[in-house]
Amino acid sequence: MPELVDVKARTDLLNRLKRAEGQLRGIQRMVEEGQPCLDIASQIAAVRKALDSAYVRMTVCFMQQELQERLELDASAEGRLDGLLEEVQTLLGKVR
Repeated sequence: MPELVDVKARTDLLNRLKRAEGQLRGIQRMVEEGQPCLDIASQIAAVRKALDSAYVRMTVCFMQQELQERLELDASAEGRLDGLLEEVQTLLGKVR
């Protein structure tokens, strides 16, 4: 499977993952400190949502990259594709 070649997309994905990593560390501290289960559960749900969001973003970036390359689109078609994929990302984001 091809890798993400767009530096901006890779940076965005890495930043999302680093934020989720920080949230996970915070949850570990909460467990160690004996925080209430409902508070921990809330934070776990937030991490899951962050990871789902990163997955959707990565998927859309991959689709955009591969469709542009394989279909050899002109600038006008690329713009329409970008708009369509933004809508796809919004729709997939609502599934979570």
